[in-house]
Amino acid sequence: MNKTSIGIIGCGKIAIDKHLPNLVNIPGVEVIGFSNRTQSKADAAREKFGTTSAKTYKDPYALINDPNIDVVHVCTSNQSHAAYTIAALNANKHVMVEKPMATNAKDAKAMLDAAKANKKLLSVSYQNRFDADIQALKSLVDKNTLGEIYYTKIHAVRRRGVPTWGTFLNKTIQGGGPLIDVGTHALDLALWVTGDYDVDYVVGSTYRKLHKDTPAGNLWGAWDPSDFEVEDSAFAMIKMRSGSTLIIEASYSLNTRHSKENKITLHGTKGGADLDDGLTLNFSEDNMLKTKKIKTSQNDLGALEMQHWIDAIKADKQPLVKAFEAYQVTRIIDAIYASAEQNKPIYLNQETSD
Repeated sequence: MNKTSIGIIGCGKIAIDKHLPNLVNIPGVEVIGFSNRTQSKADAAREKFGTTSAKTYKDPYALINDPNIDVVHVCTSNQSHAAYTIAALNANKHVMVEKPMATNAKDAKAMLDAAKANKKLLSVSYQNRFDADIQALKSLVDKNTLGEIYYTKIHAVRRRGVPTWGTFLNKTIQGGGPLIDVGTHALDLALWVTGDYDVDYVVGSTYRKLHKDTPAGNLWGAWDPSDFEVEDSAFAMIKMRSGSTLIIEASYSLNTRHSKENKITLHGTKGGADLDDGLTLNFSEDNMLKTKKIKTSQNDLGALEMQHWIDAIKADKQPLVKAFEAYQVTRIIDAIYASAEQNKPIYLNQETSD
């Protein structure tokens, strides 16, 4: 295709800050459709990012079924990801959907199946894979520099970072709290960096201990405790069939010294690595314990993500973030919530991308 025509459903912060400004800077890309529950937001987005002939749609399904649109970006609240994505795939569109893929694994599997059935590309917006430190860490693992990775810890923790806008605290709409919101990024990174998606069982805990507190130190101001329906913290041990162990900690509000988001600590047989303060290797050499900083040049993650996505569409090849991988992330999050609710380990059936 000479031109790639895009329609966007959901014209809120993530669309305005990441998707749209980066899409319109890519040669050959035009955004011609905008839909949002609040019409004024769709109008404003069209005015700023749309072509002269761009349209707004009160009904998102009208946008989805517009034959002039090649690609649909779904940037709505979590509970609607599956419905819009499946409809767009069935309408012969490629789809990028914001994270998390869906609020539950059943819906995520239906999205995956729709992409396969229609032979269209489906990707989930996990832009942190394009981070220079993450890319360098992935390269180290692929080269076996760290040896066998048998223990991984991932961090998605804020000391006081409760999002007080939108629907982040609504369990029905979001599907959960920090685990499904920020934990999903950390979990995606860990699975992708290690290349291990084969989970045996999950043991998880969720807590609502600080949701009634409204400290002045919260990054986005006070919240209404009556609106805080989701967990404020979630922790889990994930045992892989390979024998390795993965620990995840996710929290909006935790009495800890430092916040850590999208941080990974890897422990291997030849060495370890962490992203606490840039990328650092921990190893032994010449009978001495050593550390080594790996210098990288940081970049605009959103710009790289959108360019890569458009390149994948034009080349008709799978994008960096494959739908099956995002589905596996959703399965694990589902299992963590189920384990916490049922107070028992949750075993996962083995699945492949074929």
